[in-house]
Amino acid sequence: MKNESWPEGYGRRVLASVDSTLSEAGRVAPTLSGPEWILALEQTAARGRRGRAWAMPPGNFAATLVLPIDEAPGQAALRSFVMSLALRDAFVAATGREDAFALKWPNDVLLRGGKVAGILLESVGAGARLTHLSIGIGVNLASAPDISEVEEGAVPPVALRSALGTVVTPEDFLTLLATAYARHEDQFRTYGFAPIRTAWLAQAAKLGEVITARTTRDTHTGTFVDVDADGQLVLETAKSRITIPAGDVYF
Repeated sequence: MKNESWPEGYGRRVLASVDSTLSEAGRVAPTLSGPEWILALEQTAARGRRGRAWAMPPGNFAATLVLPIDEAPGQAALRSFVMSLALRDAFVAATGREDAFALKWPNDVLLRGGKVAGILLESVGAGARLTHLSIGIGVNLASAPDISEVEEGAVPPVALRSALGTVVTPEDFLTLLATAYARHEDQFRTYGFAPIRTAWLAQAAKLGEVITARTTRDTHTGTFVDVDADGQLVLETAKSRITIPAGDVYF
């Protein structure tokens, strides 16, 4: 593992136990003047996308980055791609395995085809501008949930330790992730989404292949051809090319 130093300008707090790092982020966000990472060694009420439960066995990684921002919701939502790239960089730094990881739209990291990490964004704001963005991250460092605990048809979970034999503590992984994120955040703020999008697509799982995307109302099957400038999934279906702003993807 590379020796990394903590990125300048980012706060860091490590909690022995908390209900949820996302909930804690919501509580402390109004008091923060700059970005801050919150790591919990235990979560008692973790949650995933759309209110789904998120398992948190000992040794796994649960953290939230709180970002004070002044942005429109659409711009802020692109941070899921920024964080995806940072997660992949952290995994590569921890394992030395460039070829093992891929990125799944909109917010998962895959290890040899299994889900090793997920991202969840929550925001605070009024009207057209957001004041804070919380980026929650869960990583199966030590162990993965049983397949029976995940939604039918979803990518099976996998753990870093069992898949690659890599042992890394949550605190060490936080340093790798925070360092990588700061680098990608600087790029995003300086150059916008375009280079982030290009880098993300270069690591995208199933690009050019047939996938299924489910929204709250519809299910679409088609060839995954792109992610557009707004971060939307672009599918080429039998009838037409469609864009999907939010949903779940199945392979």
